[in-house]
Amino acid sequence: MTKINDNVLRPGEPRPYRLWLNLWPLGAFVAALASHWIWLRWSQILLQMVHWQKQLHQHMVVLLQEVQAKPEYYGATLLLFSFVYGILHAVGPGHGKVVIITYLATHRSRLRQSLLMTLAAALLQGTMAVMLVTVTLNLLRLSSCTLHLGQFWLEKASFVLVVGLGVWLCWRALRRLLHLLHTAATFEGRALVFRAISPASHHHHVDCGCGHRHLPRDEELQAADGWYNRAAVVVAMGLRPCSGAVLVLLFAKVIGVYTWGVLSALMMAVGTALTLLTLALLVFFGRTVAERLIKPRAPALWRDVVWATLALAGGVVLVGAGALLYFSEVPEMVSGIRPFGV
Repeated sequence: MTKINDNVLRPGEPRPYRLWLNLWPLGAFVAALASHWIWLRWSQILLQMVHWQKQLHQHMVVLLQEVQAKPEYYGATLLLFSFVYGILHAVGPGHGKVVIITYLATHRSRLRQSLLMTLAAALLQGTMAVMLVTVTLNLLRLSSCTLHLGQFWLEKASFVLVVGLGVWLCWRALRRLLHLLHTAATFEGRALVFRAISPASHHHHVDCGCGHRHLPRDEELQAADGWYNRAAVVVAMGLRPCSGAVLVLLFAKVIGVYTWGVLSALMMAVGTALTLLTLALLVFFGRTVAERLIKPRAPALWRDVVWATLALAGGVVLVGAGALLYFSEVPEMVSGIRPFGV
């Protein structure tokens, strides 16, 4: 007699959940505790981050002075330190991380698209700092006060774009929700009529062949997440120049090593991109786990309704965050060291 292996799945039988997927309530509880701890110590965390950034800037100033004296000895050290500074600078809170996390967490996208979008936004932020200082100080020969004023208005424009992006995402999400709910209502009505005239054994699904279109196509559901949305995220995040890079470029211009300052700013952007790419990976795989938890428990149409609702919530978050940053930003803060850098 042949022994049947109970561990082998029969055709059509659902695959059992992995243990780590069923531990999501414990993970949510730990995340809630961590969030509560951060909330209680938020002001202390911000002050400590400002202190660390001041120390890093002091080391950067010393390295630039040493590069001025002996570039062949200290140039590589400056670039390596700039790379590490970019990594640490991006760890703290910032409007860019709010934009990228909110978008990736609430909008379905492929891993390659998510990483390319994050990389482009980080590099654009460093490039904007170089362009701002180069045009203001080298080409137009304006003062440092004008430089800080230009940085201030670029930040204001970035926050306006965040608000505009949030409004756009809300509008597209509402359109998708209305379309999906209309599709669901139409499907239920046609199903009732078809059951009245068809055999009882027939079950409706996407490819049942009954001649009715029960669900929207995948390309229709993904239409709201096209290249223009990703481009808007990149511009809204990257238009604001990196404050640390602006300070380094300004000091490098003063002591006569501006080329090294540009290289340092670009290395900061690469370090920032590395941190943001890691964050994007965490958000992407966290969203994938959530999809696996939801997928077996809900019909395909209602899963799309959930994602459209999340997209609407993400748009509301961006509108609120952009408006808060816009009205809280003042010109006197531009030249200082702030924790909200990336």
